[in-house]
Amino acid sequence: MMQWLNEPAQWSETGNQIVVTTAPKTDFWRITHYGFIRDDGHFYFQRVNTDFVVEVKIYGNYKDLYDQAGIMIRADENHWIKTGIEYVDGVQNLSAVVTRGYSDWSVTPL
Repeated sequence: MMQWLNEPAQWSETGNQIVVTTAPKTDFWRITHYGFIRDDGHFYFQRVNTDFVVEVKIYGNYKDLYDQAGIMIRADENHWIKTGIEYVDGVQNLSAVVTRGYSDWSVTPL
Protein backbone atom coordinates (compact mmCIF):
# COMPACT_ATOMS: atom_id res chain seq x y z
CA MET A 1 0.00 0.00 0.00
CA MET A 2 1.37 3.40 -1.00
CA GLN A 3 1.72 6.09 1.66
CA TRP A 4 3.12 9.59 2.03
CA LEU A 5 6.01 11.03 3.96
CA ASN A 6 5.24 14.78 3.91
CA GLU A 7 2.05 14.62 1.85
CA PRO A 8 1.70 17.59 -0.53
CA ALA A 9 -1.40 19.79 -0.36
CA GLN A 10 -2.17 19.08 -4.04
CA TRP A 11 -1.83 15.68 -5.65
CA SER A 12 -3.84 13.11 -7.56
CA GLU A 13 -3.44 9.51 -8.69
CA THR A 14 -5.16 8.01 -11.71
CA GLY A 15 -4.28 4.49 -12.80
CA ASN A 16 -0.50 4.33 -12.95
CA GLN A 17 0.03 8.12 -13.00
CA ILE A 18 0.60 10.46 -10.08
CA VAL A 19 0.52 14.25 -10.42
CA VAL A 20 2.06 16.29 -7.60
CA THR A 21 2.24 20.04 -7.01
CA THR A 22 5.11 20.46 -4.59
CA ALA A 23 5.33 22.95 -1.79
CA PRO A 24 8.13 25.50 -2.32
CA LYS A 25 11.58 25.02 -0.80
CA THR A 26 11.06 21.36 0.17
CA ASP A 27 13.85 18.81 -0.21
CA PHE A 28 15.72 15.83 1.14
CA TRP A 29 19.30 16.69 2.09
CA ARG A 30 21.59 15.71 4.93
CA ILE A 31 24.52 17.54 6.57
CA THR A 32 26.92 18.77 3.91
CA HIS A 33 29.34 21.69 3.97
CA TYR A 34 26.24 23.92 3.72
CA GLY A 35 25.42 22.80 7.25
CA PHE A 36 21.71 22.19 6.82
CA ILE A 37 19.32 19.24 6.96
CA ARG A 38 16.13 18.94 4.92
CA ASP A 39 13.68 16.08 5.32
CA ASP A 40 10.50 17.81 4.19
CA GLY A 41 10.26 16.77 0.52
CA HIS A 42 7.27 14.80 -0.74
CA PHE A 43 7.87 11.04 -0.83
CA TYR A 44 5.17 8.62 -2.03
CA PHE A 45 6.33 5.13 -1.17
CA GLN A 46 5.62 1.52 -0.49
CA ARG A 47 7.62 -0.61 1.94
CA VAL A 48 9.23 -3.70 0.42
CA ASN A 49 11.16 -6.56 1.96
CA THR A 50 12.39 -8.27 -1.19
CA ASP A 51 14.14 -7.56 -4.47
CA PHE A 52 12.26 -5.14 -6.72
CA VAL A 53 12.44 -3.22 -9.99
CA VAL A 54 11.38 0.40 -10.39
CA GLU A 55 10.42 1.81 -13.77
CA VAL A 56 9.23 5.43 -14.08
CA LYS A 57 8.65 8.19 -16.60
CA ILE A 58 9.26 11.63 -15.13
CA TYR A 59 7.78 14.88 -16.41
CA GLY A 60 8.04 18.22 -14.67
CA ASN A 61 7.41 21.92 -15.02
CA TYR A 62 10.97 22.83 -14.06
CA LYS A 63 11.50 26.58 -13.74
CA ASP A 64 13.22 27.36 -10.43
CA LEU A 65 16.72 26.42 -9.35
CA TYR A 66 16.78 22.86 -7.91
CA ASP A 67 13.23 21.96 -9.07
CA GLN A 68 13.31 18.17 -9.25
CA ALA A 69 11.29 14.98 -9.61
CA GLY A 70 12.37 11.37 -9.48
CA ILE A 71 12.57 8.25 -7.36
CA MET A 72 13.93 7.56 -3.91
CA ILE A 73 14.98 4.44 -2.07
CA ARG A 74 14.97 5.17 1.64
CA ALA A 75 15.89 3.10 4.67
CA ASP A 76 15.56 6.03 7.09
CA GLU A 77 16.34 9.77 7.32
CA ASN A 78 20.09 9.05 7.37
CA HIS A 79 20.28 6.41 4.60
CA TRP A 80 18.72 6.97 1.18
CA ILE A 81 19.32 7.45 -2.54
CA LYS A 82 17.33 9.73 -4.82
CA THR A 83 17.70 10.18 -8.56
CA GLY A 84 15.77 11.97 -11.26
CA ILE A 85 15.66 15.18 -13.23
CA GLU A 86 16.81 18.39 -11.54
CA TYR A 87 16.85 21.95 -12.88
CA VAL A 88 20.25 23.57 -12.27
CA ASP A 89 21.59 26.76 -13.92
CA GLY A 90 18.78 26.80 -16.50
CA VAL A 91 19.35 23.20 -17.64
CA GLN A 92 17.60 19.90 -16.90
CA ASN A 93 20.11 17.44 -15.45
CA LEU A 94 20.19 13.82 -14.46
CA SER A 95 20.73 14.13 -10.72
CA ALA A 96 21.66 11.69 -7.96
CA VAL A 97 22.04 12.14 -4.22
CA VAL A 98 23.45 9.35 -2.08
CA THR A 99 23.08 9.79 1.67
CA ARG A 100 24.75 7.79 4.38
CA GLY A 101 24.76 10.25 7.25
CA TYR A 102 25.90 12.95 4.81
CA SER A 103 24.50 13.73 1.35
CA ASP A 104 26.65 13.66 -1.78
CA TRP A 105 25.22 15.17 -4.98
CA SER A 106 26.09 14.71 -8.64
CA VAL A 107 24.53 16.05 -11.84
CA THR A 108 25.08 15.72 -15.56
CA PRO A 109 23.18 17.69 -18.24
CA LEU A 110 20.55 15.77 -20.18
